[in-house]
Amino acid sequence: MNAKKMFFDMLPADAFALVNIDDKCGRYMVQNTKAKTYTYSLRSDADFKCRVLETRLDGTLLSLNGKDVEVAFTGKFNAYNLTAVYAASVLIGWKPEEVMINMSRLVPVSGRFQTIQSPEGVTAIVDYAHTPDALVNVLDTIREIIGAGAEITTVVGAGGNRDHGKRPIMAHEAAVRSDLLILTSDNPRDEEPEAIIEDMKAGLDNDEMRRTLCITDRREAIRTAMRITKPGSVVLVAGKGHETYQEVKGIRNHFDDREEIKATF
Repeated sequence: MNAKKMFFDMLPADAFALVNIDDKCGRYMVQNTKAKTYTYSLRSDADFKCRVLETRLDGTLLSLNGKDVEVAFTGKFNAYNLTAVYAASVLIGWKPEEVMINMSRLVPVSGRFQTIQSPEGVTAIVDYAHTPDALVNVLDTIREIIGAGAEITTVVGAGGNRDHGKRPIMAHEAAVRSDLLILTSDNPRDEEPEAIIEDMKAGLDNDEMRRTLCITDRREAIRTAMRITKPGSVVLVAGKGHETYQEVKGIRNHFDDREEIKATF
């Protein structure tokens, strides 16, 4: 954090600094800067104030300083990011209306909260989330949008030859936020996929285990999730996002979560 603060400390007086005052570190970052300071917020009065008016799985209606804009991004974290984009653009001289027009045209990165609707009314979401914090953010966003009445089925694995410690944590965080959890493979590399799944299962209590399936074959895991999830509910396929391969024993075989989801239609 101190390293980041140094960037603000070194700004000259004719520069500007922009900080999120909903973040507890926001004020701290600019307490010694010579630059003109501007703030943005979703919760407090600020130079650039954002309100989330409507949230859907495929987009959000925002109000930025009292002017509405529809964007193809979902979640509070994206609302914060877009507010920062809007604020920085205005501060460097863009007209607010021009910024909003361009924001409304932005297309999300492939594999990041990418929604795919099935003919049966199941919404599949493909996301690159492959850490505990990322899973929490995505699942909390989904639950906030769909409410308590709809169900969430999460398909997730953990990469081989990588951080072993996060595996049980990822499984637990996914389980407590999902109605059904399916543990599967995600680039096992040189490890045995069953061993990775066993590491993940170590983070689950008895109740969470009762709501968990272990399907090593990722293709079959996705098909199972799409088959058993009710219309109006959500399937989150997490971990690979934009990737188009599954790495096993040094070989990258073609595999695309989005293609596998569509193949179930």
